[in-house]
Amino acid sequence: MGFNPYEIRKDFPVLERKINGKRLVYLDNAATSQKPKQVIEAIREYYEKYNANVHRGLHTLSQEASEAYEKAHEVIAKFINAYSWEEVIFTSNSTDSLNIIAYSWGLKNLKKGDEIIITVMEHHSNMLPWRIVARLTGAKVKYIDITDDGLLRYDQLEEVVSEKTKVIAVTLMSNVLGTINDVKRIAKLAHSVGAIIVVDGAQGVPHLPVNVKELEIDFLAFSGHKMLGPTGTGVLWGRKDLLEEMEPIKVGGGTIKDVTLESVEWHDLPWRFEPGTPNIAGGIGLAVAAEYLMRLGMENVREHEKELTAYTLKRLEELGDDIEYYGPRDPEQKGGVIAFNIKGLHHHIVGKSLDMFGIAVRTGMHCAHPLHYRLGIKGTVRASYYIYNVKEDVDALIDALKTIVKLKDVLSSTEVSDVCTGT
Repeated sequence: MGFNPYEIRKDFPVLERKINGKRLVYLDNAATSQKPKQVIEAIREYYEKYNANVHRGLHTLSQEASEAYEKAHEVIAKFINAYSWEEVIFTSNSTDSLNIIAYSWGLKNLKKGDEIIITVMEHHSNMLPWRIVARLTGAKVKYIDITDDGLLRYDQLEEVVSEKTKVIAVTLMSNVLGTINDVKRIAKLAHSVGAIIVVDGAQGVPHLPVNVKELEIDFLAFSGHKMLGPTGTGVLWGRKDLLEEMEPIKVGGGTIKDVTLESVEWHDLPWRFEPGTPNIAGGIGLAVAAEYLMRLGMENVREHEKELTAYTLKRLEELGDDIEYYGPRDPEQKGGVIAFNIKGLHHHIVGKSLDMFGIAVRTGMHCAHPLHYRLGIKGTVRASYYIYNVKEDVDALIDALKTIVKLKDVLSSTEVSDVCTGT
């Protein structure tokens, strides 16, 4: 499969929709991606032809389901170049994965006086679990700032890291600024003091080539629904030696080899971390999504988004002083995420106005409140790209924004509560 976004679009039925009489321009991919018909068909086929529980039956349907579900782990292992499929744990999303890491590894390994380093650009999911674990263990959380153009303060990070550092939690790519962090550099720094690095890959993995061996990281979390897969799917990857030392925090069916009234023997990896009946259809669909992306080539996905980002930044200049944009200006340093505000208009008003043009964007603080407070703002409009977006989508966005700017005086009188109360 070559990379032609116009051909790719044919695999996504939702893009044929009309919204408010306009063709759908879907620019909310950082929240969730659309699903190709191949993924939809794989899920339908499971439910129609071999729906059964996994690892719990000798009958044909159960054996077929188990084989497909286990193969899905192998596909994801290949997608991120894991050492073994046993290191790939299926979860419900990135948030679930990061919580498992924080509680299962953190509660066992952290103690009073230890330090956890987090960046100010983290999604709440890679911040709040560590804050709770710190409170429970007596560890201390330290934060790393960003530069005014949205890049991580590596100089500050190098100053803060010490022998007390036990964890560095960092996003691969900011879900607001689009900033791509050098996690390999951070991993080397962490390991130099005996610390581990936990990477939130929710935004990065769907858009960048990711090789956990080359990055030399210890844990990686990402979501299926942001990379063409079903909602309710996620991945926790960890180094096998670390995972084997961890006890599951959610236990029950499927997590054990044997239980007596006095003891428990945990199951092999990855099953000890996948309690109860898993999202079987979701795991199968996620594997199909990963295979779809591998056929396209993740290097091609990255190059396509760089082109769209560069084109957007160039066209945004046409709005002059009416727009304020946040994050790196260099497409080499950022992913396909554009966060901005129209001066004089609330971000929710802008987002709802764009919907009238058939353009779907996200507005609010994007589960990154501390980052917005660092920027001195209470929300942004966020446009985010993926494999099926084309330059015509960018043109539609810019043209709509120009119209919104012309109507600023009228729109500014709209009550925000009439539009949206979410954050």
